[in-house]
Amino acid sequence: MGFRPFFLAAGVWAALALTIWIVVFLTASTLPSRFDPLIWHIHTMLFGFVLAAAAGFLLTAIPTWTGRQPVRGPFLVGLVGLWLLGRIVCLVSAVLPVWPAAAVDLAFPFVLSALAAREIISARNWRNLMIPIPIGVLGIADLLMYLELGGIRAPPGLGWRLALAAVIVLISAIGGRIIPVFTRNWLLQRGASALPREHGLIDQTALATLHAGLVGWAFLPESKGVGAVLIVAAALNVWRLGGWRGWMTASEPLLAILHLGYAWVAFGAALLGASLLSDAIPQAAALHALTAGAIGTMVLAVMTRVARGHTGRALEADGPTTLVYAAITLAGVARVAAAFANSASTALLGASAAFWLMAFLLFVATHGPMLVSPRLDAEKRFA
Repeated sequence: MGFRPFFLAAGVWAALALTIWIVVFLTASTLPSRFDPLIWHIHTMLFGFVLAAAAGFLLTAIPTWTGRQPVRGPFLVGLVGLWLLGRIVCLVSAVLPVWPAAAVDLAFPFVLSALAAREIISARNWRNLMIPIPIGVLGIADLLMYLELGGIRAPPGLGWRLALAAVIVLISAIGGRIIPVFTRNWLLQRGASALPREHGLIDQTALATLHAGLVGWAFLPESKGVGAVLIVAAALNVWRLGGWRGWMTASEPLLAILHLGYAWVAFGAALLGASLLSDAIPQAAALHALTAGAIGTMVLAVMTRVARGHTGRALEADGPTTLVYAAITLAGVARVAAAFANSASTALLGASAAFWLMAFLLFVATHGPMLVSPRLDAEKRFA
């Protein structure tokens, strides 16, 4: 199933891409890419790492939502190959014609979005019809980055801002669906009477405000009005998160980390809004709260849970998995703190990078064998 190759690819690429960026940063060298090193770093995290994780989740979740057969075999191999080819082409795009390179890199998000839409529409699963849209927006955002690179007039930075907005929109929508359900089921198993609040007006308002603020920031990155909307969105999403009773899941890190990941979304939105309203808040802090914090945490939270559940293992975090969560949390905290620090910023940047590498390398070491092995119950069945 799709989670196996794509989660492994996401884990490996998260570590490898950051290692390349660190080497380039420390040596002041260049890459054989048409993107400058900083833009390549942004691009490869959003369209490489995040898209691989999103593909693994969607290709596994959509068959559950629709009852249709999952993508397997040669077609799945082809999808993975298309993603990998995009990473290679982007990295060496300086030695390739710009538009053929762009076409190869752009193919994966559009194919993934079209595939997801086909499966959902074929099953008349209208509840999930909006899910492929953020993936398609990622493809448009990638196109905007290449248009800007190719000298065609486009608002500076719109591509990566729109991509980040699309990813947070996807996280907030999917997170709002799975976190309260998983929490409710876990609490019911333990006989709890206080359960997560049902989805209602507060959730709809929190999502609508957050999405409007993020899209507004993508197009109007200096608007104080957008900043105010994001502050309101952050407050509403904190209220939303509180209704899911995350504090009751502290004894199970596999579940608690999902709540922490969503808290990063609200915190990042608050910082982003504040950065538009006051020069005292560096936008780098907000961006890394949303990326290293929200995206890094939620990706690992979902990948570890899906990897364990879909390979027949107990939905419980063991020691190494808990260490993965601790490492990614420290990576996010250190990276946000570095944006506020002066003399200590270099040390904090180094610490953040080290914790990020630790989190993803440990994920690959502990969950990689699960991803390339048969389900445990299959092993028992044929023993």
